[in-house]
Amino acid sequence: MTAVFGVPVDAAYHLVYALTTFLTPVLGGLAAVAGIVVFTMAIRLLVMPLSFRALRGQAAQARLAPQIQALRKRYGRQPERLQRELTALYRREGTSLFAGIAPLLAQWPVFSVLYLLFRSPAVAGGPNRLLSRDLFGVPLGGHWLSGAGVLSAQGAVFLGLLAILAVICWLSVRVARRVSGVITARGAAATEGVPGFIVTVLPYLTVVIAAFAPLAAAVYLVVSTGWSVAERWAFASRQPGSGAQGRSGAQGRSGAQGGSGAQGTGARPGASPTLRDRAHRP
Repeated sequence: MTAVFGVPVDAAYHLVYALTTFLTPVLGGLAAVAGIVVFTMAIRLLVMPLSFRALRGQAAQARLAPQIQALRKRYGRQPERLQRELTALYRREGTSLFAGIAPLLAQWPVFSVLYLLFRSPAVAGGPNRLLSRDLFGVPLGGHWLSGAGVLSAQGAVFLGLLAILAVICWLSVRVARRVSGVITARGAAATEGVPGFIVTVLPYLTVVIAAFAPLAAAVYLVVSTGWSVAERWAFASRQPGSGAQGRSGAQGRSGAQGGSGAQGTGARPGASPTLRDRAHRP
């Protein structure tokens, strides 16, 4: 454990262990897992403003992507001019290049503390007693690939958690596509690469990380990833143009555009009957 995270990890250990002790009379052997779940949810609740700020920044980046691409194409050989134009664009839109990244980076120290807590055999000047607790007979400090066996009864617990995490990652991809669809429905052109490789594949790397992490860390990843999906879904639901009304409105707009395109040189919407009759005369 690094000296930088020593004090935060010790504090997190005492909090999670206190939760475990408090929940033991009610949940018995599952108290430590419940303590991890409660602690993780509490942390995610505290950083929720940062998470939603990051989502708003990502939505702004997606909305401005066509304009950014046009500027790069126009000023690609003039780096200084391109930087000035991009800065002016972000300033007009009230956002910045790092609006979707900085809040997420601010969360990493917290998540690093939790991860170190779950993988450290010694903490707070003594053994990490949380790792001696178990989930269905599997120690929270145990590893899937170095335990009783991948296909053993203990391995089945890991496989179950990994399967749950894979489903959550699949939901994450679906929700990310919905967010992208909402942005497109609000009038922005569909951006290349959205969902793209990052949105489609990157969430599943969490499953790979969980396969090599202690069981307690896998529990943390399941809870934290599920919370992230819920935040994205809530963000998408709050955006104008989401839901059935938004979809019908978007279809109406596209239908109107298609109809006007099909008319070609026909009468303009709102033109008088006389003008329409003249437009259709041979």
